[in-house]
Amino acid sequence: MPQTTAPTPTATSTAETPTPVGGAAPVGTRHHDIDTDVEELATAAAAATTEQAAELRERMVLAALPLADAIALRYAGRGIETDDLLQVARTALVKAVHRYRPGTGPGFAAYAAPTISGEVKRWFRDHGWSVRPPRRIQELRAALVTEEERLRHHLARDPHDTEIAAVLTVSTADVAEARSCSAGYHATSLDAPTPAGTPLADHLLTTDCTTTTYDLHDALRQAITHLTDRERLVLRLRFVDELTQTQIGDHIGVSQMQVSRILRTTLTRLRTHLQDTDTTPHTHTPAA
Repeated sequence: MPQTTAPTPTATSTAETPTPVGGAAPVGTRHHDIDTDVEELATAAAAATTEQAAELRERMVLAALPLADAIALRYAGRGIETDDLLQVARTALVKAVHRYRPGTGPGFAAYAAPTISGEVKRWFRDHGWSVRPPRRIQELRAALVTEEERLRHHLARDPHDTEIAAVLTVSTADVAEARSCSAGYHATSLDAPTPAGTPLADHLLTTDCTTTTYDLHDALRQAITHLTDRERLVLRLRFVDELTQTQIGDHIGVSQMQVSRILRTTLTRLRTHLQDTDTTPHTHTPAA
């Protein structure tokens, strides 16, 4: 990626909000001030000599730097280093400054913002994945996040995959694939310890044993028979009917907090029973 970074903005071009960490400009920007400053400088640069124009464009970059930084910081905390986001946004700002023509359009901020945002999104698409899924799945995932949140507010519950698939006009398999691709942002080491203290690889490198799977299912069925009728009902409502804890509470006449406590206790009992039966799949040791 380009190694050049724009200088620190002058006091006249920054907003009155605190400066974020990492040397970034304030998130809040005053587009009117930026438009006014850049327009004056761009007009002067259009009539200046080559040397003078270069200096004026540098001042344009300084004046509009808070805009680029504000756009970059919208994407912070999503797996890409903040310094990388800032550098990509500032490089896009320099391109926008060189292409801008004064007196055309609604102003520099409206002209430059889509260019900067597009460059940052493109950087995410090309460099933000440890395992990069097809672009179709990336785009479907973005739509999934938006529609899932909208349906959650509209339905007052977590939407089912079938409901999301109907809205997006895709199959439920596509919805599941788009949801699972989120794991491609970050790679986890196989040597990472699990809560039990053993390496993650010990739980992933298993043999495909049908007998072991059958034994595990049989042990789970036996464990469920030891639960009370209410505990089995809560499990069915949560994991089969996919109701929220609040809806389950309304159904059985208890509070959401009590439902949470019932689920936690029930799942702990099931895990303990399965561990006592010693049906955990054995790890596979590759031949030397």
